[in-house]
Amino acid sequence: MLRQGSGALQLVASNLVNAEQQRGFATLKDISIRLKSVKNIQKITKSMKMVAAAKYAKAERELKGARAYGVGAKAFFDNINPQGDEEVAGKPADEKKKHLVVCITSDRGLCGAVHTSIAKEAKNMISKAAPNEDIRVVCIGDKSRAVLQRLHGKYIILSANEIGRQPPTFADASIAAKAILDAGFDFEQGTILYNRFKSVVSYETSKLQILPLEAIKTKEALSTYDSVDDDVLQSYAEYSLAQLIYYAMKESATSEQSSRMTAMDGASKNAGEMIDKLTLAFNRTRQAVITRELIEIISGAACV
Repeated sequence: MLRQGSGALQLVASNLVNAEQQRGFATLKDISIRLKSVKNIQKITKSMKMVAAAKYAKAERELKGARAYGVGAKAFFDNINPQGDEEVAGKPADEKKKHLVVCITSDRGLCGAVHTSIAKEAKNMISKAAPNEDIRVVCIGDKSRAVLQRLHGKYIILSANEIGRQPPTFADASIAAKAILDAGFDFEQGTILYNRFKSVVSYETSKLQILPLEAIKTKEALSTYDSVDDDVLQSYAEYSLAQLIYYAMKESATSEQSSRMTAMDGASKNAGEMIDKLTLAFNRTRQAVITRELIEIISGAACV
């Protein structure tokens, strides 16, 4: 009985040693798999950084020409409506003021808080809207629509996708402007939310005011311009809307590419730090497994 018991104890001890060895090898295998995956992720982030850097250089060159469109249209609206929102706010309290908010984003992510800042500002405008203000949102880009859809979907009247795959053109802005004018929402005041590019590492969420044809006609400062009839005003109101959307899309595209380049650079550095830590853990675990096996071999040889 004692011999049978001793054999059982030896069998249990042997099973525990084998289980411990298997756990050690499983840990090495897990670390190796994770190390390989992090290295693959680092390769992807480095490639994305290089692609974003090339797109950013092109977007910055095109932005210089696009700013002429936005500056000209913005100067016109600022001249005829110097008071901004104050004049619109002077309407009777029982009359609904129709306010249109155009959010300029894209369909692509992995670029920091570029898109969430636009959606956050739109949420603030919706939450702070006056009781007599009828506010509606146009989402140019899936990122803003995805953020606003869950809680503020009832305010969205129009959305556009396939934005960001190619650099924005004036034709794209014209299509968006025509869709806004044909949406059936006769707004009296409009705001374009976009990210204004400042430098490679910084951008600013900004606003552009837009006015429809009827609102432009009511401005007293319009008399400072010569030879302005209804046909000219209608044509310019439609063209200026496309101008401002094109300018905002170019500014946002440049901000997006610079932010993606910065984000991918930070992701690559973080992946490098994780690779160093995993390599150190892998080497320590492997050394511990080897040392334990040597101890077992030596102990077994000594017993013999």
